[in-house]
Amino acid sequence: MREPEHRGPGPASGSVSGTAAVVLDDAGVVIARSEGAATLLECPPGQICAPLLGMVPRAGTGTGTGAGPVGHLMTVPGGDHTGHKVPLVCTVVRLAAHAPGGAGAATQWLVLVTPAETAEEAAERDARRRRTGLAQAAAAGIGTSLDVIELAETLVNLLVPDFADLATVDIAENVLVGDEPPHFHTSGDVRLRRTSAAQSPEISAEDLLAVGEALPPVTDSSLMRPLMEGLPVLVPDVAALQAELGVDPNALPLFVPSGAHSSVAMPLYARGLILGCVTVWRSQLPSAFGEEDAALLKDVVSRAALGVDNARRYTKEHRSVVTLQRSLLPRSALDSAAAETVGVYQPAGGGSRVGGDWFDVIPLPSLRVAFVVGDVVGHGLDATAAMARLRTAVQTLADLDLDPGELLTHLDDLVLGFSEEQMTSESHAEHAGRAERSEPAVLGATCLYAVYDPVTGRCATAAAGHPPPVLLPPDGEPVFLGVTPGPPLGVGGVPFEVTEFGVRPGSMLAFFTDGLVASRGGDIDEGMERLRGSFAGADPRLPLDELSRAVFDGVRPQESVDDAALLLARIHALPPDQLAEWELEADLSLVAHARELVVGQLSEWQLDEMGFVTELVASELVTNAIRYAGGPIGLRLIRDRVLVCEVSDPSSTQPRLRRARETDEGGRGLFLVAQLADRWGCRFTGTGKTIWTEQPIGGSLG
Repeated sequence: MREPEHRGPGPASGSVSGTAAVVLDDAGVVIARSEGAATLLECPPGQICAPLLGMVPRAGTGTGTGAGPVGHLMTVPGGDHTGHKVPLVCTVVRLAAHAPGGAGAATQWLVLVTPAETAEEAAERDARRRRTGLAQAAAAGIGTSLDVIELAETLVNLLVPDFADLATVDIAENVLVGDEPPHFHTSGDVRLRRTSAAQSPEISAEDLLAVGEALPPVTDSSLMRPLMEGLPVLVPDVAALQAELGVDPNALPLFVPSGAHSSVAMPLYARGLILGCVTVWRSQLPSAFGEEDAALLKDVVSRAALGVDNARRYTKEHRSVVTLQRSLLPRSALDSAAAETVGVYQPAGGGSRVGGDWFDVIPLPSLRVAFVVGDVVGHGLDATAAMARLRTAVQTLADLDLDPGELLTHLDDLVLGFSEEQMTSESHAEHAGRAERSEPAVLGATCLYAVYDPVTGRCATAAAGHPPPVLLPPDGEPVFLGVTPGPPLGVGGVPFEVTEFGVRPGSMLAFFTDGLVASRGGDIDEGMERLRGSFAGADPRLPLDELSRAVFDGVRPQESVDDAALLLARIHALPPDQLAEWELEADLSLVAHARELVVGQLSEWQLDEMGFVTELVASELVTNAIRYAGGPIGLRLIRDRVLVCEVSDPSSTQPRLRRARETDEGGRGLFLVAQLADRWGCRFTGTGKTIWTEQPIGGSLG
């Protein structure tokens, strides 16, 4: 009999039902044994059990008198019911210091005997453990991401190193950008790109196709055909794969890692479409892939395919939303007579949550400009579509040249109308039993609207539940403007107060949404102070795009929960030599004098060629103002990229354009003005109204 050997802490595959028991005295004589022991050991009762003799302490060695286990688990040779020799794992337990027979009786020992694992059984147990662990990890880890690349990286990290020594994921080109792949008929039609890979340190894969590269085409073959039907391809012998793959022998290292002995390929197959392919290889793991491994990989990859398809759909919607959002925002940099502007927009979560924040710069008549910034509640396509409706409404109302408070009042009414419209539509759909998708309602929104006039250097602002802008004077500290806050849009019935303030040339205005200064669990006041401090420490001489990006990145929280927008405007003032204005009494005899003033000023500006048309326009407007509104009459010329002619009067009556009949003595003046000018319009002021016209100036300014 060979010496027993140590076997570790216990039997790996044994169970209580497979355990036999033998009771020995300290001389090694079998006192009793269980039925199972008879098949494992040739040790009849009353005889010395030679295989176990070395495990029992000899009589008189003084091992103690208390019952309990002693020694280590040992492995001894034994047999099974088939007569084959198998290693046995034994545990020795002292039953009693003295037998019930009386003093001096021998100590008894209980030996528990269990068949030890064979190498094959251990390998199979290890394989079962790996398969169970992979299935559990796949159920917990796959499908938690809506990013195709991140999902592919999660998958290969699950497969390596317990299931495979190398794993690669290749995704169809269309899927990576969110599009649906075409129906592939043969493997030669498939165009994939290596998206992720993971490997054990021991496997050699230096020549394998790198992540990010496109896979060379593979010719159609019987070996690859199951992939086109969503079935795995099991290759227990890589040598056969190299022979049947049907690629240039020089390109084989791109497909097959050196030293691999078996492989399984499984397509990412969802809704009858091939989204990609997962391939696993074994090199250091001794057992080749089998049918059970292929079935497990199919289950895991099928789960991953659904995740990839969901991620693809999300990518497509996100791309559409981002494209829509970007297309709705104005150009990032604009320069006009009133201001130089730069806007920055960034979705939440590094681009994954596009929302309803927006900014706008709207040119207004007489060189004025409107700055708009707003925020629609929510994220995704609905929020972006609602933002588009709101932004369009603001542009339409701005074209009416309303003051900021009046514009927000109309916008508030529109938001209320949007909500009522959706509720009505949903109610009709419910009664009709249809799941009808109506236009997205603006469930909640804020907005700030400001109008700056470079002629007067004044800015008028009104806010609907929106934070105030920052004013950074050219030689002072940044401050938040004291704009009277109104309720958010959609409340209704509350007026919006207009705040007016002067802005010196060279000053900077910063309009922003709360996503720039708000953080999860943080105080928005702290964020606004951080924004103010960022402007205080910034170099105002920086180009506006650099300054906007530095402020945006420095202020926005690391883990922002909302999208954010920032609009910077560096304010200009109209130079005095580009402006001429006069005040006239309500006397028709002064119309000729008004014409002389206009012609003289245009001559001074070297715009004599525009004299005839401008003289006629000014004459008609001044005549109408004197005749229908009374005095005083204001006449103003503004020269920039266009020539603006304005006539102001104290009346609040809206002028109407009409076509005079042949018998009418008047009514042709405004019609004539509309024909002569490139654009014209009317806006109301606190003291009356102003009718303006614009004519393009050819060439550069004089």
